[in-house]
Amino acid sequence: MGTNTEYDAVIFDNDGVLTTPTDYDVLVDATYNAFASVGAAEPTRDHVETLLGPDVESLRRVADDHGVDPADLWAARERAAIEAQLEEIRAGRKRLYDDVSVLDRLEKPSAIVSNNQHETIENILEYLDIGGFDVCYGREPSIEGIQRKKPNTYYLESAIDDLGVANPLYVGDSRVDVTAAVEAGIDSAFVRRDHREGYDLPTEPDYEIDSLAALEDLV
Repeated sequence: MGTNTEYDAVIFDNDGVLTTPTDYDVLVDATYNAFASVGAAEPTRDHVETLLGPDVESLRRVADDHGVDPADLWAARERAAIEAQLEEIRAGRKRLYDDVSVLDRLEKPSAIVSNNQHETIENILEYLDIGGFDVCYGREPSIEGIQRKKPNTYYLESAIDDLGVANPLYVGDSRVDVTAAVEAGIDSAFVRRDHREGYDLPTEPDYEIDSLAALEDLV
């Protein structure tokens, strides 16, 4: 159980928590397009998969292999991913989970902190029937944004500061969400959706829930 249930805000990860995860093949195809857009012909599958979630070192290594500037390659990858995910949102394939309706009943300040691009989070807020968040952070489409993504606490702590709260609950669906919460000194709730069946957590969350509806009892 959590260390202190007098939470003064709720902060949410997005993908796998508020919206369904983006289809993996959609992101793969977008990454192939990004390589092509910077003149990097026929990247290996390994290079493409590396760019789905690189650290700065692996990005530089792939860019060097293709003789392109890493900042240019990453900017192309981010732009392609933003556009591909927007199409998924518009087509209804990337959608809200039904239990996000609980947000209307929580009556606490709320925020989104996601490793997805900030523009993608803005697109979700614009095109899907969800709102009311006081603060939203996705990562910047830059090399600096790679360095700041979770489990780095940069965006999470930025949201806490912006909210002006002391004891928020962070709701996520991944190891990096739980780790970021621990590093930031706040409690976490892990949502075990269908796509997380059998998913191991090296760091134990304060709560494990199977629906956002459980937040009504927690906060």
